[in-house]
Amino acid sequence: MSSHVSPVVVGYDFSHSGRAALHRAVTLAGRAPFHVLHIVCVVDPKEAIPSIPSYNGVDYMYAARVQEALAAEVQQELDQADVRGSVHFFVHARIGKAAEEILNLAREVGADLIIVGSKGMSGLERLILGSTSEQVVRDAGCTVEVARPKQYPEVELMAIEPVDPNLPKHTYVPPHRYTYEDHRVNLRPAEWPLY
Repeated sequence: MSSHVSPVVVGYDFSHSGRAALHRAVTLAGRAPFHVLHIVCVVDPKEAIPSIPSYNGVDYMYAARVQEALAAEVQQELDQADVRGSVHFFVHARIGKAAEEILNLAREVGADLIIVGSKGMSGLERLILGSTSEQVVRDAGCTVEVARPKQYPEVELMAIEPVDPNLPKHTYVPPHRYTYEDHRVNLRPAEWPLY
């Protein structure tokens, strides 16, 4: 690893939304290997995770099983992501309130970024307590990214149509294209496609 690492805490709960957060984190770390992922699953002390049955309640042994299942999920995501190079990560399982434990871990590792899923509790519980992602965004001491599963379709590169400023009701000005390299900003040709 490089001498400067950027710790990223990822909240994961075995849900569709949690998978979106993990996918985003793996994609980020695959592109920029100085990110070190700290993937954490927080188990409610009163309620086991539906996909991981608890036979004796939520305790240390249960958290260890959750940690093993989480490591397998991370392995699967890394395999699917087609990562080139190394991704450094830690897998954490904690018992407590999700937002509090995510924030505690972020503090402990000096996180530069926290990634959480967009959906948490539902119904009355959310109304009274607020969602985990809302609480993390509100109380974090670093940037927080709320990940959602992508719903936009893949698109082809498209050309920008010229705009006639004399026509009424234009809703946009065509973007200018730039490249930054060698400490210089360069204007690119208008023919470059929007992507």
